[in-house]
Amino acid sequence: MLSVPTLWVTIIINFLAMGLVWAYVMRCYPKFAAAKFWAAASLVAATGAGITMLRGSMDPRFPLVVGGGLLVFACGIAAMGVRRFYDLDIRWRAGCMVAAASCLGLYVFLVVDDNIPMRMVTYSLGQSVSIAMTLPLLLRREEGRNPGARLAGFVGLLVIGIHIIRSIWAMPIIGGDMTVTSFNGMQAALMLAQVFLGMAWNFGFLLMAMDRLRNEVADLALVDDLTGVANRRHLLQRLTEECARSDRSGEPFALLVIDLDGFKTINDTYGHAAGDACLQHFTLMAQTRLRPGDLLARTGGDEFCIVLPSSSLRDGTMIAQRVLDVCRQDAEGCSGPDIPIAVSIGVAQWTRETGRFPESLIVAADEALYAAKKEGKNRYAAHGDAPPLAPELEAGSMLAEALRRRA
Repeated sequence: MLSVPTLWVTIIINFLAMGLVWAYVMRCYPKFAAAKFWAAASLVAATGAGITMLRGSMDPRFPLVVGGGLLVFACGIAAMGVRRFYDLDIRWRAGCMVAAASCLGLYVFLVVDDNIPMRMVTYSLGQSVSIAMTLPLLLRREEGRNPGARLAGFVGLLVIGIHIIRSIWAMPIIGGDMTVTSFNGMQAALMLAQVFLGMAWNFGFLLMAMDRLRNEVADLALVDDLTGVANRRHLLQRLTEECARSDRSGEPFALLVIDLDGFKTINDTYGHAAGDACLQHFTLMAQTRLRPGDLLARTGGDEFCIVLPSSSLRDGTMIAQRVLDVCRQDAEGCSGPDIPIAVSIGVAQWTRETGRFPESLIVAADEALYAAKKEGKNRYAAHGDAPPLAPELEAGSMLAEALRRRA
């Protein structure tokens, strides 16, 4: 049978190891805020276990009350880390109140009434309350649920179960007598089980962190660094999805291919920093004219695409006109060092001939773009027969063009 000091040394080493792991994660990923809480929880638990181990070498009141309170508070900090992981507010007051109530209970059942079973119940209840507060977050059902969260949730349930068994086994009529420095075999086995489950709980948190970081890296792989919109890879994924959806339902969607007119001249005249600023400014302008669900992507250089789900060629020409209008209005207001931005746009619509593969749709939109440039730039062209715009939209476009020419 393991001695009490050996058990506590095992617990301290376990918590220190996990604290070092989380400290490393915290250093490598400083923006991952939950790691700070889980590192602090491990180190506070190691400190509490170290203080508790002194129960046999000094007056046990300090080690049992303070050490036990720190171990309970460590569970509260871990629970705060779970809340931070899900971007929820941190409940410091709740964690402190649970730890304070546990310290009070430990003191009462040590000084007022020396009762080991009730101290065990107090300690178990304090840790179980903090763990139970994490279960609704870790075990909730939703699509794409983090597997690490499920593991941490199930381990949390097991830890609570071990606490219940320890509390019941602490009763003299069931588990026999115990002292401050001597546990029976069952209690020693249960403590070892808690050490193992504590490691498994932290392993679940590590899986949660790995899944979150992996998703963030995957998201970065689909975003253009300069403009913050989708990149070419994201565009091709979205086009493939839209083609497959349209192939099943027969409902069309539209694609806009956009090119900034004279962009090479801007770079040569004002420098690449000014060119980058123009790309960012165009991105902001174009996004103001899109609908929820539309996707703006930068495919390279000064080339952009817009995917318009559930849209006809007519819908695509309307969005193209809106983008042209906002660019023209912005150009009219340019003065001094401001650089006016003009764009040419090609519009194409998915058809049955396109099928599940978007290449032919991209080619059709490119052909329309070349037609717009051939007609004089700063305009759009549609692939195929596009229905005329509504009178009010056509009138607005004619007015914008007249103002542009007069300027």
